[in-house]
Amino acid sequence: MPLALLALAIGAFGIGTTEFVIMGLLPEIAADYGVSIPTAGLLVTGYALGVVLGAPLLTVLGNKVSRKRMLMLLMGLFVLGNLLSALAPSFGMMLTGRVITSLAHGSFFGLGSVVAADLVAADKKAGAIATMFTGLTVANIVGVPLGTFIGQAVGWRTTFAIVAALGVIGLLGILKLVPAMPRPEGAHLRRELTAFRNPQVLLAMAMTVLGFGGVFAAITYIAPMMTHVAGYSDGSVTWLLVLFGIGMFLGNLLGGRFADRALMPLLYVTLGGLAVVLALFTVFAHDKILAAIAVLLVGALGFATVPPLQKRVLDQAHGAPTLASAVNIGAFNLGNALAAWLGGLVIAAGFGYTSPNWVGAALAAAALGLAFWSAALERRAPATAADAGALTPVHH
Repeated sequence: MPLALLALAIGAFGIGTTEFVIMGLLPEIAADYGVSIPTAGLLVTGYALGVVLGAPLLTVLGNKVSRKRMLMLLMGLFVLGNLLSALAPSFGMMLTGRVITSLAHGSFFGLGSVVAADLVAADKKAGAIATMFTGLTVANIVGVPLGTFIGQAVGWRTTFAIVAALGVIGLLGILKLVPAMPRPEGAHLRRELTAFRNPQVLLAMAMTVLGFGGVFAAITYIAPMMTHVAGYSDGSVTWLLVLFGIGMFLGNLLGGRFADRALMPLLYVTLGGLAVVLALFTVFAHDKILAAIAVLLVGALGFATVPPLQKRVLDQAHGAPTLASAVNIGAFNLGNALAAWLGGLVIAAGFGYTSPNWVGAALAAAALGLAFWSAALERRAPATAADAGALTPVHH
């Protein structure tokens, strides 16, 4: 794999750390600014919405410059947002810093996926995408726990300053290691938008929303589920999240390894397995060991869908992949927000802390249904084209 993928993975590590570390530092941030925990939760919601909106917006603007320069600009924006978060004198400024940071997220992963795929041979594209996303999964194993520890021990502002420094390292890595990749010929908004006329692109994005949404329906409420149902102590939640991160790391490797060989069969197995594990999680959550195994499997099966779904979008949006790739990253975050909201609804309705698992299972099952539908449409398309050709008169 090219060294340029290391630079992209470092950027992904920084982005993954800043996205998830906020969850462990909410009490300290809320106390410093004198706001409630639900109000501090806007830092999570605002980030997710910023990703959804920023992915297409910055990708469209980025069509005016080369891909390498755009990646550098995005990392610069990431550094700026984290520095503002670290120095913010008020909660409003902190929220502004989070939104600025999030704007770089979707476009970086979307454009980074395109660049990573272009750096390798056709039969290694999913593996290259997975290599970049390894930075995100390692962030959940190392960056988030370490950032949380530093934030609680020294102060949360230090955590965001360190993340900003990681962004500088990522920027320098892109400068030195990513080859010059000129703006593709004919790249303009109208051409990029044509990708969304392909039903397969839209189906892949819908699978992204529902499939990864299934993961977040459960993981968003892992703390109360593990402490109130499984019987773990509050301090155990940190290592359970590390276990989830390990699952993400393994799933990402699995997805990258097999997506280039058998993309759709891989999606059938991972989405089907995810639906089954999430359904079983409602029972497993009452036993400490089984609950821990379920957390690992949810992370592994959930993230094993990321490389194949991202590659699916790139394949189906051939000729105009950049915007579609970035929007698909936004789709992951849209799924996260939707699933967290639905999980909260069933808990509020009195169904208990394990009920979001049923929501997640239903979402994953719906994504599996879309995968079968997508494959059926793909099989039907060549047959339709062949039939049309048979009916066309031949002139000699």
